[in-house]
Amino acid sequence: MVLRMVLLAAAAVLILPGAPAAAAAPAGPVVADGEAQPVFDPADVVRQDLWVRAPVDSDGAGKDDEVHIQVVRPAQATGKLPVVYQASPYFSGGNPVTNHTVDVELYVPGGPEARQALPPGPVRDDRTADELAVNGITLSAGRISWQYEDFFLSRGFAVMYGESLGTGKSTGCPTSGGRNETIGARAPIDWLNGRATARDEQGNPVVADWATGKVAMMGVSYNGTLPNAVAATGVPGLEAIVPIGAISNWYDYYRAAGAVVAPGTYQGEDLDILAKYVYTRDDRDVCTPEIDRIEQREDRLTGDYSPFWDERNYLNGVGDVHAAVLAVHGLNDFNVKTRNVAQWYEALAKRGVPHKIWLHQSGHVDPIGLRRDEWLRTVDRWFAKYLLGVDNGIDREPKATIQREDLSWVDEPDWPAPGTADATAVLRPGGNTAGGLAPADTFRGGDPVTESLDDDATILAADLVAAPDSPNRLAYYSQPTAADLRVSGAVRVDFRMSFKRPAANVTALLVDRAPDGTARIVTRGWVDPQNRDSISETTPITPGDEYRVGLSMEPHDYVLASGHQLGVVIVSSDNEFTLLPKPGPGFTVDLTGTRVTFPVVGGQAALDAAIG
Repeated sequence: MVLRMVLLAAAAVLILPGAPAAAAAPAGPVVADGEAQPVFDPADVVRQDLWVRAPVDSDGAGKDDEVHIQVVRPAQATGKLPVVYQASPYFSGGNPVTNHTVDVELYVPGGPEARQALPPGPVRDDRTADELAVNGITLSAGRISWQYEDFFLSRGFAVMYGESLGTGKSTGCPTSGGRNETIGARAPIDWLNGRATARDEQGNPVVADWATGKVAMMGVSYNGTLPNAVAATGVPGLEAIVPIGAISNWYDYYRAAGAVVAPGTYQGEDLDILAKYVYTRDDRDVCTPEIDRIEQREDRLTGDYSPFWDERNYLNGVGDVHAAVLAVHGLNDFNVKTRNVAQWYEALAKRGVPHKIWLHQSGHVDPIGLRRDEWLRTVDRWFAKYLLGVDNGIDREPKATIQREDLSWVDEPDWPAPGTADATAVLRPGGNTAGGLAPADTFRGGDPVTESLDDDATILAADLVAAPDSPNRLAYYSQPTAADLRVSGAVRVDFRMSFKRPAANVTALLVDRAPDGTARIVTRGWVDPQNRDSISETTPITPGDEYRVGLSMEPHDYVLASGHQLGVVIVSSDNEFTLLPKPGPGFTVDLTGTRVTFPVVGGQAALDAAIG
């Protein structure tokens, strides 16, 4: 057997075409069939706690902040190693926090402010458990462990954990997606490449002379968001990221087109609450002024986009991304909603960044629990390609892997699905019971037809959909479809509407109604009509006047089965997501001036054939 040793990016990588590992441990990663192979004992490791200097003073201490990192690497390796890095604010747990109350009246420009001295919302202390569980992280006596740790260590990758500024053993302050947080998360990559300094617990300087400088970042939720943030800085050495259920724009996590909209199951949370939750460094007072500033600037009153939110929009830095991105998201994730991955993926593709996407039918989860072997193989090959420089062809394979409604998996050239084009439908009267949804070319004009609803935020959207009739929603359904219909992307509703009060929530739901009459909410979207012209500016509403208001639902990929009905249900406040004013008058929709646009595979012809 001939062994061919190849030095790639200063890492000793053995190429063994189908061969078993030699008895003696190699210097570094060993590649066979395009994948790094398990050749090291993951129980025999060097584990170090270090502090990296970050070029920011977020706590006003008059000196640079320090990021606590824990580095784990195979003790047997004698060569230089690539690194898989997970940054997180959760490695030291969290604090009990009181969320904002959401039982409030909506903001009316120039009107009396009714939100002073509000009672507090519910106390929450479960985010750490949720986030650690979804990431497969366990904490024990200062030791951080990850469900992927043994997998990577055995294949010759070092694993590095970094605590966000203001959390655990790091100094600085938490800023919930802000620039300082990103600088802190970037600093360990600079250290691995000799551009930053680090010390041990005794204050001795430590250099990463064992590292190649090539780094991948990976994680779920917040731990997946930080890879997006750091990649958007263009930091040299970050070669690949795997953001899973990750945020690309924090505004789209806590807001929607001007409306204050919560992440699913976290009603009343906002950036300030999250910062308070993860503020686990020893000094419990130094960051209070910074967190107070976050609360003032996040603006739960108007919901407007602002420079504060723009700082937390990683799409602004997409032109600097050079790391290859393997993005993963649950199509039914309403914690980090799908807009985050859809807009990030689209922007990366437009700029020619190497990209690949997995979309699955679950919610806010890691795909390792859904398709373990194929997922691990994909990650292994992604890192072999971009950290080890192995030409394994993964960049030439189909870019999209999608789990379908029957839980089967399909590979497709890209996403949204090729052949997708906009198709338009109109609404027909009867919305308080069940109105119609028909192809746009069936509209024949005539006098305006209007239908109205009242707002009752105490009723769940699912209950409004299930009700045979209701004054609190307008429901419109197609005829049973003549063929399967695939929606791939974001459904948009362009309303002509008037309001009975000077402020309102507007919510739209995409619904699949089965032949037995049961209905499923597929996706949904929200808008504050005061932001109808711009998410950055609140413009007053005059009750009775008619306005054009556009609403974009969260992107999805859904196949409506033949014989089912395609539905759009309109409500005002959404109990699980929006602010919840007292029940009262809602709004009126002009059906003749309202259109629904579906991104459909096959475009208008496919929609017409299915529902015409």
